[in-house]
Amino acid sequence: MSHATTRPVAAAAAQTLFRVALGGVLIAHGSQKLFGWFGGGGIEGTSKGMHAMGFRPATPSAILAGVAEAGAGVALALGLATPAAGAAAATTMGVAASVHAPNGFFAAEGGLEYPAVLGLAAASFTIGGPGLFSLDALTGHVLDRPWMRAVALAVIPAAIGVQVYRRRKTLADDRSAPASGTAVDDGPATPDTP
Repeated sequence: MSHATTRPVAAAAAQTLFRVALGGVLIAHGSQKLFGWFGGGGIEGTSKGMHAMGFRPATPSAILAGVAEAGAGVALALGLATPAAGAAAATTMGVAASVHAPNGFFAAEGGLEYPAVLGLAAASFTIGGPGLFSLDALTGHVLDRPWMRAVALAVIPAAIGVQVYRRRKTLADDRSAPASGTAVDDGPATPDTP
């Protein structure tokens, strides 16, 4: 085999390796949200976190985030319906990056670095496709057409924008709502004894 013929195969193998690794990371994160695996909070814990972050209703938001991450991860790992899978993952990670943005860039400080990189990686598969070693290639790209890539790519910023807007509105409403807490009733008052 000449250098000219091994280069495309090597590039396809590298693309596949990266796609499968990205899919695996997304599957792990989705599994944390859905099942509590890998130290995650499961639906209950994720719902509490979603509520605190301003995603309402919290339980459907937790389920949607978990399914989007895990489902997109499986599809990306397999290279199946890559435009939709990449868009789902990129959207979810874009929303996550917006939550982390107030903490700056670096992940060590709680910043947006990690979700942003995952989202950009997923978007790159939406744009460039799954590569030679994929179920999309095996099925003749039935679920990976150029028009599907264009539509999926256009959906990403719109879907992120809608979720970011809804979250910010919810948080603003929470801040402007009167305090709903009431004084704690400790029972009848007792006189102080000297």
